[in-house]
Amino acid sequence: MKRYATLARLRRERRTILLAAGFFDGVHRGHQGIIRKLVNAARREGGAAWVMTFDTHPLKILAPSTAPRLLTSTAHKLQLLKALGIDGCVVIRFTLALARREPEEFIARLVRSAPTLRRIVVGRNWTFGRQGRGTSRMLKALAATYGFKVSLIPPVRWKGKVVSSTRIRAAVLAGELEQARGMLGRRFSLLGTVVSGRGLGRKLGIPTANLDPHNEALPPDGVYIVRARWNAGDYPGIVNLGIRPTVRPAGPTVPERVLELHLIGLRRNLYGKAVEITFFKKLRRERAFPSLAELRRQIQRDIQRAQAWWQRGK
Repeated sequence: MKRYATLARLRRERRTILLAAGFFDGVHRGHQGIIRKLVNAARREGGAAWVMTFDTHPLKILAPSTAPRLLTSTAHKLQLLKALGIDGCVVIRFTLALARREPEEFIARLVRSAPTLRRIVVGRNWTFGRQGRGTSRMLKALAATYGFKVSLIPPVRWKGKVVSSTRIRAAVLAGELEQARGMLGRRFSLLGTVVSGRGLGRKLGIPTANLDPHNEALPPDGVYIVRARWNAGDYPGIVNLGIRPTVRPAGPTVPERVLELHLIGLRRNLYGKAVEITFFKKLRRERAFPSLAELRRQIQRDIQRAQAWWQRGK
């Protein structure tokens, strides 16, 4: 999948461009409906399916205190979009200058930058330009002027309500992973980079990899059955998400949340690698143990429960 950082790079594309626009946080079932329509139209018309998105949520620039915690980082979002059949993605840097651009100017620049643009596919509630003044009605009027087509995709509902990143975010933060799964169309997952830790897992004889999550919305603290993926391989494991109260240094400092991954039956040096973690089931809450020996025994029980769960076929 091609990736560009500016719309101007689209001038080099010779194939017909069909473009979906949006932030696509989580790439949930509503987003998937847009992408499926885009990809199917591109294949039917012999064109290329492209996505236009931003590198950060607009509210992080316009009103940081109200910005949502993101379900997916840009890298994770691009992975998910690629898996849906996207040919290319333009990840635009969101700035105050861009936010002040009038809707008509934004579309005019898009058309100049992509001379082979033939269709824009968006959700019905998509807005664009300064203060979100650009509406689907305006987009259709501009399409008639500039010679491209518009496909408006209705929202997807789940349990009587529209699927949205906001609803999914609330479910993840509350630990309602099955609710999130229903709206995502897949199990909740995150992308993280393996970083150096304190080596406690090795001392306990249970090696772990510390992950720095790229996203911001995480489930509640606890121990979870997960699947780890990197280099197209899938591996069962467990993660502990929390402050590690048994080994947390004493003092007034605010404890840091840590995501520790143990791969079941596999020892692998993952330092520096980007690993996708998919959450399947919560085993227990995080708690303090009276000794490291007790902690080790509990982790072993967690591993046994996870192994039994996988053997039962979930």
